[in-house]
Amino acid sequence: MLDRVQGFEDEYRELEARLGDPAVASDNKRFIQLTRRYRELGEIVEVGRRLKALHDDRAVAQMLLPEADASEREELRAEVVMAEAGIEQAEQELRLLLLPKDPNDGRNVIVEIRGAEGGEEANLFARDLFEMYRAFAERQGWKFEVINAQRSDLGGYSDVTFILQGDGAWTRMKFEAGPHRVQRVPVTESQGRIHTSSATVSVLPEADEVDVEIDPNDLQIDTFRSSGAGGQHVNTTDSAVRLTHLPTGIVVSMQDEKSQLQNRARALVVLRSRILQMQQERQQAEASATRRDQIGGGGRSEKIRTYNFKENRVTDHRIGLTIYKLEKVLQGELDEVSDALVHDERTRQLQDDAHESR
Repeated sequence: MLDRVQGFEDEYRELEARLGDPAVASDNKRFIQLTRRYRELGEIVEVGRRLKALHDDRAVAQMLLPEADASEREELRAEVVMAEAGIEQAEQELRLLLLPKDPNDGRNVIVEIRGAEGGEEANLFARDLFEMYRAFAERQGWKFEVINAQRSDLGGYSDVTFILQGDGAWTRMKFEAGPHRVQRVPVTESQGRIHTSSATVSVLPEADEVDVEIDPNDLQIDTFRSSGAGGQHVNTTDSAVRLTHLPTGIVVSMQDEKSQLQNRARALVVLRSRILQMQQERQQAEASATRRDQIGGGGRSEKIRTYNFKENRVTDHRIGLTIYKLEKVLQGELDEVSDALVHDERTRQLQDDAHESR
C-alpha cells in the first residue's frame, strides 16, 4: 500500500508543478482536467502521509521494545496497538479512495421529474418528489435552482427540471434516477380506493462548455409562447425556446423564464448535459443506454422505489431496503436510503477490487 501511495505522491507533485505553468493555465480545458485530478490526488496523499507516519511510529516503538524496562514496555506495546489500529483504518480509507472514480463526481446535477402513468395523480406525485428533493438538498447544504416547470391542472408537475450544486450531489443523486411508484388514495378518487401511479426521475451530470462544444450550425431553434396548466398561454410573446440538436436528435424545451435569451441559455445547459451523458454511454459499456434505463417506460411494473402511504412504507427495490418513515422521507429525510445506496455501491466495488487483486 505504501508503494502505491508513493506513486500517487510523485504524480501529485508533478501536477502541482504543471498547474503553475502559464501554458497549462491558458488552456482552460486542460487546466480544469488537471485541477480535478489534483484534488483527487490530494485526498489520497493526505491519507497516505498519515499511513506512513503510523508505520514509522510502530517501527520506532517496536525497535525500542527489547531494551525497555517493564513500565516502558507496557507503554510501547500500547503505542504499537494504537499504531496498528490507525494503519488498518487508514488502509481502509485508501482502499475506498483508490476505487475507480465515477467520471461525474464533483459535477453539478440536473434532475428532471415527469409525471408518468396515472394521469393527474402522477403529476401530483411528481410534485411530491420535487419537494422531497428540495428539502433533501437543503439538508445537504446544496444550492437548488429550478430551471423549468410545467404545472398541471391540479397543481402538480407534468415536467419540472432543476439544478443541484454542492459536495456529493452527484454521488447521492445518481441513485434517484428511475421510475418511482406511489400507492395511495388519489385526491381525485371519490370512493377511497388505493391507486398505483408513477413518476420518472432522470439525473444528468451538468456538462461544462469545455466538455461539450456545440456547433451553432447543428442547432434548430424554434420559439413559441409559454403555456401554463391546461395549455393556456401565460404570456403574449414567443419567449419559450425549443432546441433540436440535429446530429443526435436530442430536443430540449424551456419556457420558465420571460426572456427568450434566458430560456435559450438554460436549454443549452440541459442539452450539453444530455450530449455528455450520451458520449459517456458510448464510451462505457457498463453505462450503455443509462438514460433509457433510468426513465424506462414509466410503467407501474418498472420501479426503483415504492412509496406506500397506507403502510407508511418506503421500499428501495434495488437493495431490498424497507423503512416505515414515509412522511419523514417525503420531508427530505432521505439520508437513511441514500447512505444505504452509497454503502452498497462501495461494498460491491471493494469486493470486485479484492477479486481482481487475487
